[in-house]
Amino acid sequence: MPKYIIHIDMDAFFAAIEQRDQPELKGKPVIVGADPKEGRGRGVVSTCSYEARKFGIGSAMPISIAYKNCPQAVFLPVDMKKYIKASQEIFEILYTFTPKVQVVSIDEAFLDISNSFHIFKTPLNTCKLIKDKIKKDTGLNSSLGLAPTKMTAKIASEICKPNGLKEVPAKELLNFLWPLDIGRIWGLGKESKAIFNKSGIITIGDLARSDPAAISKRLGKNGYYFWQLARGFDDREVEAVDEVKSISNELTFEKDSFSDEEVESALMLLTEKVSLRLRNHNLKAKTITLKIRLSGFHTYSRSKTLNSSTNFTDIIYKIINSLYKIFNRKAKGVRLVGVKASGLLSLEENDSIFNTGKVMAKKKRVHETIDTINKRYGSQAICRAKSKI
Repeated sequence: MPKYIIHIDMDAFFAAIEQRDQPELKGKPVIVGADPKEGRGRGVVSTCSYEARKFGIGSAMPISIAYKNCPQAVFLPVDMKKYIKASQEIFEILYTFTPKVQVVSIDEAFLDISNSFHIFKTPLNTCKLIKDKIKKDTGLNSSLGLAPTKMTAKIASEICKPNGLKEVPAKELLNFLWPLDIGRIWGLGKESKAIFNKSGIITIGDLARSDPAAISKRLGKNGYYFWQLARGFDDREVEAVDEVKSISNELTFEKDSFSDEEVESALMLLTEKVSLRLRNHNLKAKTITLKIRLSGFHTYSRSKTLNSSTNFTDIIYKIINSLYKIFNRKAKGVRLVGVKASGLLSLEENDSIFNTGKVMAKKKRVHETIDTINKRYGSQAICRAKSKI
C-alpha cells in the first residue's frame, strides 16, 4: 500500500500564541524567553516571531545577543502552561483525522493517514482540512509536509514555512530530494556534512549517485544509512503512542557552551518545564534522564532510577545536576541538553513508603502554590534562581 505521511510543525509556536492573545503584538518582533535585562541577561531565546527573525534572531540564541540585534522587540517570559493548553487542543484535532499520531514535541508531530484519508477524499485535501481546522479552532498557523516517507515529509514542511503546505508525490520523490543540500538529510550533522563536502558531495543527489561501499568506508554504517535515505529508502513508521511513556524537554544553544553555569541554568529551566508537565498530567516519574550533546554532535544520556517516584522540581533537578556534575565532557562545548522523566505513574499510585508523611505533603503544597502563582502571573513569576537564565 502507498504511504501517506504528514509532518506538521506549528509556526513560531510560543510567539504566535502571544500575538494571538495580544493583538497589539501582531506585526511586531516578539521574543519569548529569558529576561534580557537590557542586554545583560544570561538566558536564551525560546522562540521568536517571524518579524524578529528578520534581525537574525533564532531559538536558543543568547538573550543578550537577541537584545543587541533588536532592542525594540517585545520580550516576553515563557508561559508554558498556556502553550501546553494550546498544544493539547491541536493534538485533539489531529486525532480526529487519524489514530496514528506520533508526538515529536509540544508543537510538532507525524501523522500516518494511509488508512484514513479516504474519509476526507484525498491525502492533500486531508492536509488542507487539518490546517483549516487548527486555524479556525486555535487561531494559529501551521506548516504541513505530505510525502511517502517521514524524512521527506519533514523536509517538505520545513521548506514551505511559514503557513505552508507542500505535497511530494511518490513519483516525484527523488526529483524533490536530489537538488537539495545534503544537510537536509534527517540526522546528518555538520561534521558528517563537512566530510561529504570535502569529497565533492554537496547535494542529496550527489550522495545518491555515489558508491555506497566508499561511503560506508568513510562513515561506517551511518554513511550507508544516509546513502539509503538519499535514494528515497526510509521505512520508519509513524509510531503512535496510546499513553504517555515519558515527558521531556530539550534546549539547543546557539553556540556551543563551555560555561557550567549556563548549562546548569538551562537544566534548571528544563527541569521546571518537565516537572510542571508531570503535575499538569497528574503523573510522577521513577526514572530521570539527562541528555547531553557535545561539539561534533556526539550525544550521551545518563539516567537514575529513584526509590520513590516524584514530580517535584527540586528533587528532579538535584538528580539532573548530579548527573551533569559527574559527566566528563572532556573540555568540549555543550550543544544541547535535555531532561526526561520516564517510568511514569499516576499520582494515586503509591510505589514507596517514603512517598507519604508530612514532609511530602508540605512539598506538594509548595509546588501547588508555585504553579498557581505562575499560572496567574506568568511562568517565571516564581522560579529557582538557576532557572533565570
